[in-house]
Amino acid sequence: MYAASREALTQTRSALTAALDSVSPGAATAAAAQAGSELFSVVEVLDGQRTLRSALADASTPAAGRQGLARQVFSGKVGAEALAALEAAAGQDWSTTADLLNSLVTVGRESLLRAAADQNQSDTVEDELFRLGRIVAGNPQLEQVLSDRSTPVAGKRELLSKLLYGKVTAITEALAIQAVGRLRTAPADALDELSALAAALRDKAVAHVRSAAVLSSEQVERLAATLTRTYGKPVTVHVEVEPALLSGMVVRVGHEVIDGSAAGRLAALRKTFK
Repeated sequence: MYAASREALTQTRSALTAALDSVSPGAATAAAAQAGSELFSVVEVLDGQRTLRSALADASTPAAGRQGLARQVFSGKVGAEALAALEAAAGQDWSTTADLLNSLVTVGRESLLRAAADQNQSDTVEDELFRLGRIVAGNPQLEQVLSDRSTPVAGKRELLSKLLYGKVTAITEALAIQAVGRLRTAPADALDELSALAAALRDKAVAHVRSAAVLSSEQVERLAATLTRTYGKPVTVHVEVEPALLSGMVVRVGHEVIDGSAAGRLAALRKTFK
């Protein structure tokens, strides 16, 4: 994303934040959840209407005209908070039309995660998204269905909705269903990105840990404390058991990988003999 679009995203985010901050405390959580879901719906409409999305992102048209078009099309169809974000977005100069749509998705996700935070569900949502990503990654048939471009989006969303019903929070379900309906990467990676976003919004890093054996809660806490000291910010630890590692673990934080597994040491040893 170029500088112009980054600035446009900042302005759009600020407009939504201001709109949500003006809502009475008792209604703030519902407003944030509603705004997030409605922005997803707006993006779905724009994905299907090339002329409209191009008009909203056309920098050669005065900002006021683009904002007026956004109001004309979506007023009465979405709430005041989502409309405020959309109007702000329409008034910005975007490097590409795709940046406009992707940014609306971003602020929609952030709004839903704000609702999760209001309900003290941030940790739960982050963990559910991570677990869901691991489940999808470990089920080739499910991943293929979700990745298949020939499968109707409605079918993918219905399948995932049935799998998740009653098993995760409403926020996790809404985020996951939107993600699989607009995939730009592998489904498991998209879910991992959502989990990382949930952590980043709370200024946390995420450690993906593959362990040869199940870790106790005390071991997880000690690992989190060590990584927190190392990276200078709170680190959320997500663990998946992988017996093929033989012993030890592999820790990934961002692009950094620490391989302390027996399998990793054996692989390194083999290289020395080549």
